[in-house]
Amino acid sequence: MLGENMEFAVLGPQKFVKDRMEKYSPEVFQTSLLGEKMAIFCGAQVSALKRSFHHDILKPEALKQYIPVMDALAREHLDNDWTPNSVVKVFPLSKKYTFELACRLFLSVVDPEHIKRLSEPFTLVTNGMFSVPIDLPGTAYNRAIKGGKMVREELMRIITERRKELTEKKETEGRDLLSKMLLVTDEDGQFLSEMEISNNIIGLLVASFETTSSAVTAVMNYLAELPHIYKQVLEEQMEIAKLKGPDELLTWEDIEKMKCSWNVARESLRLTPPAQGAFRETTTEFTYAGFTIPKGWKTFWTVHSAHKNPKYFPEPEKFDPSRFEGSGPAPYTFVPFGGGPRMCPGKEYARLEVLVFMHNVVRRFRLEKAIPNEKIVFHASPTPAYGLPVHLHPHEK
Repeated sequence: MLGENMEFAVLGPQKFVKDRMEKYSPEVFQTSLLGEKMAIFCGAQVSALKRSFHHDILKPEALKQYIPVMDALAREHLDNDWTPNSVVKVFPLSKKYTFELACRLFLSVVDPEHIKRLSEPFTLVTNGMFSVPIDLPGTAYNRAIKGGKMVREELMRIITERRKELTEKKETEGRDLLSKMLLVTDEDGQFLSEMEISNNIIGLLVASFETTSSAVTAVMNYLAELPHIYKQVLEEQMEIAKLKGPDELLTWEDIEKMKCSWNVARESLRLTPPAQGAFRETTTEFTYAGFTIPKGWKTFWTVHSAHKNPKYFPEPEKFDPSRFEGSGPAPYTFVPFGGGPRMCPGKEYARLEVLVFMHNVVRRFRLEKAIPNEKIVFHASPTPAYGLPVHLHPHEK
């Protein structure tokens, strides 16, 4: 049960993995974490071993229509939660924004109290996702189970109401992800069950609540820390803004012009990936890099072992967005969203969300870190120890 949990907690995931790569193998090593025998995969090759499932709503052609919604909510969020303050904590506010956006796009839920009924138990779920699975009162795991039940009950209520609504109105086109999932049928003409729909939406909400907000926070961190990088992004975003009216919302064409901004965002994700990797369970024994992985073992593939490998990224600790110019990094070496056929289906959604948020923030403010050397701690995602407080310096009109 104890395994190497203490070492993992004290060292943090990156140093824990790096030390064992040097000691055992740069490809794969075994350990015991959270009460499970586990094989930890490192490097670029393993990122190609996964399969995927894509929701239509998350494909680029479907997402184009949501860019103005993202932009409008970003403006509303900054008006309400940023502009009245001289100092803000980026991480909790980015979680609020990304979750509100997900509720609006996936479920058409816009009422703040309704969103709160989902977000509060979601905090319990994400806080307990990487905890020792001991179901006793007071443990993170126990709280996560309770939070999960609350989220499930609320979602099932929403799904049941929407199915009834769609049936009565005889709607054939879905206005959001929930309606689309309620209307889709399999090859036998069968609709998805409420539980299947609930499972899919929970997966997407968890991603929007934790990893997307972590990605937004990482980008804001580097914009506040590196004035020359901020200047490059500001110049690009102001060029885009000049061609638009003051109340005109962003479009797909505007997003496509944000080349420099996306390179900055990608370099942020390389250095501070929102997900440290992914867990799986082996269904059959197999061999990898000369090692046999037994059936039933848990596996974990790591992101940073590729992202900070000097073979793929010279001077890996240096912030250098030019790495992504031209053809960019070699395949499967930049994997904040995974790689291969099981790459995160929300990759394009996250890209749009990050770029829209960058556009709105840099156009309004220059950022300055309130705690210059704030420590990053690792929960489900890398998290600034104090929430990344920044001083806001509004631009002159």
